[in-house]
Amino acid sequence: MVTRITFSIVVVSAVIVAVFFISGHLSGGSLWSYSDTEADFKKFPMVKLVGASRRRGDEPRAVISAEIASRFKPISRRRGSDKLEEGLARARAAVRKVASIRNKSVNMDISSSIYRNPSAFHQSYREMERRLKVYVYEEGELPIVHDGPCKDIYTSEGRFIHEMEHGSHRFRTSRAEEAHVYFMPFSVTWMVKYLYKPNTYDLTPLQEFVSDYVKLISTKHPFWNRTQGADHFMLSCHDWGPRGSEGNAYLYSTSIRVLCNANSSEGFNPQKDVSLPEIHLYGGYVNPKLISPPPTTISRPFLAFFAGGLHGPVRPILLHHWKGRDPDIHIYEYLPKNLDYYDYMLKSKFCLCPSGYEVASPRIVEAIYAECIPVILSDHYVLPFSDVLRWEAFSIQVNVTEIVRLKEILMAVTEDEFLRLKEGLRAIRKHFVLNQPVERFDMFHMILHSVWLRRLNLRI
Repeated sequence: MVTRITFSIVVVSAVIVAVFFISGHLSGGSLWSYSDTEADFKKFPMVKLVGASRRRGDEPRAVISAEIASRFKPISRRRGSDKLEEGLARARAAVRKVASIRNKSVNMDISSSIYRNPSAFHQSYREMERRLKVYVYEEGELPIVHDGPCKDIYTSEGRFIHEMEHGSHRFRTSRAEEAHVYFMPFSVTWMVKYLYKPNTYDLTPLQEFVSDYVKLISTKHPFWNRTQGADHFMLSCHDWGPRGSEGNAYLYSTSIRVLCNANSSEGFNPQKDVSLPEIHLYGGYVNPKLISPPPTTISRPFLAFFAGGLHGPVRPILLHHWKGRDPDIHIYEYLPKNLDYYDYMLKSKFCLCPSGYEVASPRIVEAIYAECIPVILSDHYVLPFSDVLRWEAFSIQVNVTEIVRLKEILMAVTEDEFLRLKEGLRAIRKHFVLNQPVERFDMFHMILHSVWLRRLNLRI
């Protein structure tokens, strides 16, 4: 376990200049994505994180400049950093070159309709495979660091940590000075298990651990202080992941936070943070019933289905309006023991995915596996991979205020539209699968690509 550091640290930070490509569509909860035209691609503001002249205790603040990025002149850097930034500049130029080509054929065995800009995504993915290097900090001890859960609702957290620690080393580098991003491999889920005192709702032990870990790596290595953590990332699928990140002000406001609890009303910032899919793998594996869903020709007799506890503000509204009210919409608080949850998914056209205590739900990925159109019932949820994916091509989003009209909305989906959504589900499934070993375009690589985008959009 990380030894708590009690002495104070005085860091004289250089001014950090970060440029975010905030362009393209504003749909699906995402605030930035690939743009559709080269002209739009070039129109992004400069965001400067001011750190050199701040007083002790001050928070970093963003200063927006009217200057476009083409006029930006980077500050002097050491030679190794120059090489990294030159490579990133070439990657940016390659993506920009194809960003305006909407119908370019790309060598991907998937439908282009599910992407905001398939050409730009494919080029960016190729640049990631060609260039991205991740340094995984070795500091910290098991079980809280270098390990995570792999067989429960927080599987996404543990499987990513395990892959970075023990899997393919294609993206990992042991030479920290050559890294584009730096991964802090602590597990918030294991912090809750080993540090949190049940029923106290006191998250101070988690925040202190995170604070101590950042202090440790920032005193032992120069990389955190060089950017105030802007090129560092953490990953957590626990509901309290965002709260744990509050242990360090720069981790919360500057670093890349990969989170399942991607709630834009609670500090999640899509310009720098990454939405992580929540996936529940019982025993570590996908339920066999979801591996090969029935073909499209097999009838699905139920219009919509949901079963789950009354957690959070959305589900009581859903159950109030629809539990036991309509034979076409099967709503249960708890599914009777003689009924099978996945059988119901496979027999339903639409699977309702309301938020619980937090915005994310494993039902979304389960619905994707079952080829049951996900109906997102959530406010302020930034959907996973929405930088590049067009969620409207394979799901339906219903405002919480419109739940009373749920059947009307679903019945308005024509048969052609339904088949198009099903085709989209089959196309994007690969992006939400955790493979062992990992495969191109799977969930592990999509998470890395989301981190890569944030690094690509940052100039140091």
